[in-house]
Amino acid sequence: MNRKLTFIESDKKPFKEPNVAHEPQVGHLWARIKTIMPSEKLSFDESLKFITTLFRFGGLSLLGNKSRSTMETVKVRLMYLFNFSCLNCDVIGETWWLIQSLGEGENFLAITFSAPCIAISMMANIKSLLLIFNEERVEELIECIRSIEITEKRTERVKEKEEIMETEKYFLRRVLVPLAILTAIVIFTFSINPCIFMLAHYLKTNEVNLLLPFTIIYPFDPFNIMYYPAVYIHQIWSVCVVNLSTCCVDYLLFTCCVYIKIHFRLIKYDVENIIPKQGNVSNTVTDGSFKSTFREVVERHQMCIRAADLIEQTYSKSILYNFMTSSLLICLTGFNVVAVKDIPIIVTFLLFLIMNLLQIFFLCFFGDLMMRSSADIANGVYNSRWYAADPTVGKSLLILLTRAQKPCKLTALGFAEVNLMAFTRILSTSWSYFCLLNTFYTQ
Repeated sequence: MNRKLTFIESDKKPFKEPNVAHEPQVGHLWARIKTIMPSEKLSFDESLKFITTLFRFGGLSLLGNKSRSTMETVKVRLMYLFNFSCLNCDVIGETWWLIQSLGEGENFLAITFSAPCIAISMMANIKSLLLIFNEERVEELIECIRSIEITEKRTERVKEKEEIMETEKYFLRRVLVPLAILTAIVIFTFSINPCIFMLAHYLKTNEVNLLLPFTIIYPFDPFNIMYYPAVYIHQIWSVCVVNLSTCCVDYLLFTCCVYIKIHFRLIKYDVENIIPKQGNVSNTVTDGSFKSTFREVVERHQMCIRAADLIEQTYSKSILYNFMTSSLLICLTGFNVVAVKDIPIIVTFLLFLIMNLLQIFFLCFFGDLMMRSSADIANGVYNSRWYAADPTVGKSLLILLTRAQKPCKLTALGFAEVNLMAFTRILSTSWSYFCLLNTFYTQ
């Protein structure tokens, strides 16, 4: 069965049209895929439009080097290098300030203010760099999901399947749009806070006290009026780069997980109805039509498993860092919300805390969705009319059921599974750190 899908099993090159002359075993599947008109829009492509825009500003790409022209590659890399330089100049300066502050016994609150900013900046670096290193896999993943949707369009169109597709797409929009709005609000609050404090100070003392969003050491005086506007804008753009790099990579993961879940649900529906309701006659499904339909279901199932494997290969390392730093981020950000007395800073870090919680929650939530939907195909096999079929058909369904009982999973490089149980463990660890830090600060 695996031999029929060699053109999507390779992780060394992106998914592309196979050479049917040299690979006749995949010719039948590709012939069905090619029957869909190129002008027909895919739901997956519609969902990728927003992510593609974010990738463009972040200096990232959904295509591998072989699929881009030289000029496109140069543009993408220059944009990424510009963003990378802007961000890491500030990360180096803020890290140096943090090291000096620890040695000089600086205000504890100021240290806890900078530490989560550095941690999430490093997370943005790791997520974006790992995506660049895995561009070929990302392109293969996208083409694999497209091919699943194209193949699925060749099946019988029924109202229930359309409802599954629309419900999941609507859910995805309801998640991504509020997350994008919250991210924009966080960027705005970090950017506007210094202006609020400067205005309040000016109204009280009639003096201008220049402030910046973050405390960073520069090789020049950043409060010199000649440099101050440029430094302020530079720091704001660094905040934008962090959020772009983090969010667009996560949004791609969420979208792919939702579409894989959609196709697992559609496969479950097809399996449940693969044996027609024509009474308990053992030979009603022994004709060639059942074999053709069952083979197509198995092929789609294999492609969904392949897509889930590609997500695991692309994201497992960044997820590991995500899990390692999430407890620290939630702990320090929550501590700032409780310990700081200035309302603008409390609001800023409260929004930052909510964003961090939602980011790790949805990472675990979508991983859990994909895992449960893949395992649910076994229930679809059990709910079918296997008892009315020929024994050979029952054996085939049993093989599918056995494979479905091994669900597709996302992991943090194999150390932990990405599901809702992992989220509860992160929250438990964060609460323990928070209590310890709060006790240390109040004593």
